[in-house]
Amino acid sequence: MRTTVLNLEASQIREVANAGLGRSDVLPFWFGESDEVTPDFIRQAAIESLQRGETFYAHNLGLPELREAVARYASVLHPEVASERIAITSGGVNALMLAIQALVDAGDEVVAVTPVWPNLTAQPLILGARLKRVSLEPAGGAWTLDLQSLLDAITPATKLLIVNAPNNPTGWTLSRAEQEAILAHCRKTGTWILADEVYERLYFEETPNGCAPSFLDVASPNDRLVVAHSFSKSFLMTGWRLGWLVMPASMTPHMGKLVEFNTSCASVFTQRAGLVALQRTDEVTPRVVAHLKTCRDTLVPLLQALPRVQLEPAKGGMYAFFKLDGFDDSLALAKRLVAEAGLGLAPGSAFAPQAQGWLRWCFASRDVARLGQGADRLRSWLRTSGL
Repeated sequence: MRTTVLNLEASQIREVANAGLGRSDVLPFWFGESDEVTPDFIRQAAIESLQRGETFYAHNLGLPELREAVARYASVLHPEVASERIAITSGGVNALMLAIQALVDAGDEVVAVTPVWPNLTAQPLILGARLKRVSLEPAGGAWTLDLQSLLDAITPATKLLIVNAPNNPTGWTLSRAEQEAILAHCRKTGTWILADEVYERLYFEETPNGCAPSFLDVASPNDRLVVAHSFSKSFLMTGWRLGWLVMPASMTPHMGKLVEFNTSCASVFTQRAGLVALQRTDEVTPRVVAHLKTCRDTLVPLLQALPRVQLEPAKGGMYAFFKLDGFDDSLALAKRLVAEAGLGLAPGSAFAPQAQGWLRWCFASRDVARLGQGADRLRSWLRTSGL
């Protein structure tokens, strides 16, 4: 087996979750998904597809009607996106890996803004790239970008910049001015941008288009930009494994070749479900966003009232990312909370070394009262632990 693979770090989030498996008394907030089931009309579309016998291979790039629907959906939110720029993928993870496979050779330099979901820093390493991390900086309970530090890190030797905004885990979001500055700089250095924008609709600030700032708003169709999306978050479809990429049209046929060598195609019945989700998005996404805002606004004050907690409400995403002063080992802390408090949170160290002592709480809960129960458990644990 390749040394690179042997040296990959296992998911610390999974490690904590495994410590709580089989325990019905644990409140699990560790994974980045809602506990709400996919809407029935989306599930029915998949069932009807299966009943029609749609169990065969599809086009590598996805069903033409789904690619067109994604293009229409993106064009409502952003300047027009042609269907020739769209590739359907088997989930957001697959979308990101395909993009990195398309752009990065072994030995290439990749810059990533961290803290970030660990897959985004592991994927370039799997391909033998050299990874350079540029960390957001914590100030109180919020994380901010030192834009000049990022621009200084991106040189003509940098093949790819990876940026996730709204960010998992911090909730940090790029401003339009920051996106314009980054894009202008990457044009000068010849650097590709891979923008993970799967949380763009899960945004709690007022904007004209109802989503977070996107690189698609400032880039031209032929810029060195690939944007990754997923049905998972905005449409409550995490287990379906369906996503898409937006890229320059000249790149799309080659992406089709990569899809063939990775997964061949996304399953047809899953794509049928995605098509209906897009057609009836107004019945799903606005309600999801409104509920997540209620969840955020319920949980954050409860945590802010606890001793030693540093936290600011996230502008986007589905996470409360907070620091518990006095703890330097996030993984050990998260395991203690599972064992001693029945509370399942993700350790900050899973996302970046700079996030030691931080914890990520996914607040995407159907039952808002469960968030209060979790906060009560943390409060009791702090008190009984003498902390």
